[in-house]
Amino acid sequence: VRTVMHVLYLVFNEGYSGDVDLAAEAIRLARQLATLVDDPEVDGLLALMLLHHARRRSRTRPDGGIVPLAEQDRSQWDTELIAEGVAVVQAALAHDRLGEYQAQAAIAALHADAPCFEDTDWIQILEWYDELLRFADTPIIRLNRAVALGQADGAPAGLAALADIDENIPRRDAVAAHLHERNGDLELAARLYAAAARNAPNLAERDHQTRQAARLNQLLRHQR
Repeated sequence: VRTVMHVLYLVFNEGYSGDVDLAAEAIRLARQLATLVDDPEVDGLLALMLLHHARRRSRTRPDGGIVPLAEQDRSQWDTELIAEGVAVVQAALAHDRLGEYQAQAAIAALHADAPCFEDTDWIQILEWYDELLRFADTPIIRLNRAVALGQADGAPAGLAALADIDENIPRRDAVAAHLHERNGDLELAARLYAAAARNAPNLAERDHQTRQAARLNQLLRHQR
């Protein structure tokens, strides 16, 4: 079952990056698996997919450009999928057999539950990342936790957590740029956004990080 779940999540992520039909097929198969297996982690996986898929219309611009979570139009989010995903993860958590997918789904549910980015419950999200680390202590999870910590406790706290993460981890420069920008160091943030663009894994992310660097460089020129 764990292998099937892993494959389904890989399929979903491939679809989440572009092919919506592939993501929908992964959700369909996860629904079938949930009917066959009595495992709260399967329900956690299904909830995670539903909650991510609910935001699909707001994640990209008409030209294919990335829209960060803070800038997404939440009126485009699929409220029915969100309601289903929240209900599924709540039922899974009630079994008191926590696992990686349930923890990720709980984080996604907290993001989906916030009416706007400013109202996000970052303290709870940070607590769920601490739970998630018990099951998946990976550099990517620690990167995401550093972002949450920066939002919950301030950019210096996020940067302190980031210092313990290998500099060669993908997207580390992007996270560092975001945290340094929040900390007021715009010159360093601009350089880090440019570095993130050079190391981006795909064209959409490269263009997004390039725009971020250009935005800060323009702001710095105006300040001078």
